[in-house]
Amino acid sequence: MGQKKLQRFAEIETFPNVLIYPEGMQGKWHEFFKNNHPVTLELACGKGDYTLGMARMFTDQNFIGVDLKGNRIWRGAKTAMEEPLTNVGFLRTQIDKLNNYFAPGEIKDIWITFPDPFLRNSKSKKRLTHPKFLQLFQPLLAPGATINLKTDSPQLYAFTQEVIRAAGCTLIQDIPDVYALPEVPPLLKIQTFYEGMHLADGRIIRYLKFQLPATPLDWQSIKLPSDEATVGGED
Repeated sequence: MGQKKLQRFAEIETFPNVLIYPEGMQGKWHEFFKNNHPVTLELACGKGDYTLGMARMFTDQNFIGVDLKGNRIWRGAKTAMEEPLTNVGFLRTQIDKLNNYFAPGEIKDIWITFPDPFLRNSKSKKRLTHPKFLQLFQPLLAPGATINLKTDSPQLYAFTQEVIRAAGCTLIQDIPDVYALPEVPPLLKIQTFYEGMHLADGRIIRYLKFQLPATPLDWQSIKLPSDEATVGGED
C-alpha cells in the first residue's frame, strides 16, 4: 500500500464525520448528527460526490456515504469538513453488513450511483440491486422509502428492471437517457467523478427509482429470467 493511502487511512480515523466499523449505532444516528432529520444513504459512495451534492441541496436531511475503501472516503469526508457540511457522514464497512449499523425503518432513501455492474451472470448476486441485497435493505427502510439507481451500464439497468418486475416492486421512474430529457431534474444533475468520465466517453446515463413491496422479500424464491438463461454453466 502506498504511503499516501496509509496517510489517508490514518487521517480518517481522526475525522469526526467518519465512522469505521462502529458498534452500537443502530437507532442512534440522530445522536451522531445531533438532530432528528431523515437519513439517506449513498452505497458504494466512492468519494461521496452524490452524498455531498444531496447534502448541499437538502440541508434539512442527513446523508451517509457507505464504502469499504477508506482512501476514497477520505476525499468526501475532507470536503464535507472544509465547506463545512454538518449533515454529512461516512461509514466505512461492507454493504452486506448494513443491518449491523441501522435500525428498522431508519433509512429514508438509498442511492446507488455507478456501482460495479458485475457483468458476468455468475456474479449477479454481487449487484447491489440483486434481490439478495433488496431483502437486506427492506426492513431498514422507512415507509415510502425509495431506491435510486444511476448507471451507465445497459446490462445493470436491464437487470434491475427485471428485478423490479420479479420482486413485485413499484416502479416510480424509469429514464433510459437522463441527458436526453428536455430538462434534467436538479437531483439528477449531480455528477460523480465516474459519471463525468462516462459522459466524456459519450455513454448514456440511465436512472431507475422504485419502492420495495410491503410484504417481506425472500430472495431465493424470486426467479429471474437471466438466472434461468445460464442454468447449467457459467456465462
